Amino acid sequence: MFKSQTYINRRSVLKTQLSSGIALFMGNEESSMNYADNTFHFRQDSTFLYFFGLNQAGLTGVIDLNEDKDYIFGNDLSIDDIVWMGYQPTIAQRALKAGIENTGNVNKLESFIKQAQKKGRKIHILPPYRPENKIKLQDWLGILPGETQQASSVDFIKAVVAQREIKTSEELGEIEKAVNTSVDMHVAAMQMVKPGMMESEIAARVQEIAVRTGGNIAFPVIATINGETLHNHYHGNQLKEGDMLLLDCGAETAMGYAGDLSSTMPVGTSFTERQKEIYDVTLASHEASIKMLKPGIPFMDVYYESVRVIIEGMKDLGLMKGNTTEAMQQGAHAMFFPCGLGHQMGLDVHDMEDLGEVYVGYDGKPKSTQFGIKSLRMAKPLKPGHVLTIEPGIYFIPALIDMWKAEKRFTDFINYDKLETYKGFGGIRNEENFVITRDTYRLIGKQKPKTCEDVEKQKL
Repeated sequence: MFKSQTYINRRSVLKTQLSSGIALFMGNEESSMNYADNTFHFRQDSTFLYFFGLNQAGLTGVIDLNEDKDYIFGNDLSIDDIVWMGYQPTIAQRALKAGIENTGNVNKLESFIKQAQKKGRKIHILPPYRPENKIKLQDWLGILPGETQQASSVDFIKAVVAQREIKTSEELGEIEKAVNTSVDMHVAAMQMVKPGMMESEIAARVQEIAVRTGGNIAFPVIATINGETLHNHYHGNQLKEGDMLLLDCGAETAMGYAGDLSSTMPVGTSFTERQKEIYDVTLASHEASIKMLKPGIPFMDVYYESVRVIIEGMKDLGLMKGNTTEAMQQGAHAMFFPCGLGHQMGLDVHDMEDLGEVYVGYDGKPKSTQFGIKSLRMAKPLKPGHVLTIEPGIYFIPALIDMWKAEKRFTDFINYDKLETYKGFGGIRNEENFVITRDTYRLIGKQKPKTCEDVEKQKL
């Protein structure tokens, strides 16, 4: 945890953004894997962590906006719990670390909520993503599980987003720790990857580095020779000469702050000429995007610059043709780049995604429904304190090639005859993490090898 004053200050700022009522912060419960006592690794809700800092299951935070009082509710361990888990601080002892003196058990929380309802007080909730929290809201507030999104407080969401999206210096220190460990994970993979290995060996190695620092992985490791599948968590393939391994992984610190990097590396000693050609187009798009980062620029503009560079590069290789602007406007680039350019990052690797991309990345404005751009998680103007990823990629997806070719889509822009020869190529992605500063941007953490030459040097 940070010092208690950090959490006191955060809650004080939030109180200025919500005029009245009760703000309810639902912490997470343990989640069973295959039977009740065999649980997944516990991860606290990130908004609860941000405002209360307590990494324990079964807690609920409350801010009474009218009375200017903060509460932590939860049940203390019984002797049966202590036998299995050892001594744990009481709820009251934990709450003091967050600067809170008002505590109670779950029964007291239910009574508190019922009394507030009887008085007609507004109870602000955030959109729950865990089923057990949806059930709690049904029990406490009578909100059916299928209605929790509609019942969520837009004012509450906007207030949380406005605070969490601007990272403080102490947060940036934690994020930098996570990114530096993430760089170590990627360099280790570059140095060890070779023909005959299994993808699972790479995945195990990078996870070991994350856990060794006292934290964990920020998300399930992607370590695959089939990089055209954007979120590929299968690790059962054996690596062979001529393959590329796409690695997307990041560390999470003990306090929950994330890093998120992607690298593409040859399985043998070097990339093939065809692989280098595509890699260099991807890297050119990556670098062009970075150069545009500054306060005030809409991230949508940065995305379109990344797209423009990819289209021009693919035209140079004979895979695309025609007018670049028209191809971009019509969405022909999504054959190769069907995803977004990046996302915010902090206590969540996709920061605040549970609160809704329309509020987190679009300032409440509607998203595009066009294939490719609809996956862009952020479009709004950048601000100092924003932490985000830059991760353009080029992917050759056989099913997408077959479908668009059969439908004769974008034949003015895509050279399908040449594209057929790239089936089985895979995908390439480079990803780094940045913070927007007062005037420009700064790379977070130490430099990750990212040119073909720098990646190949790690294998010497």
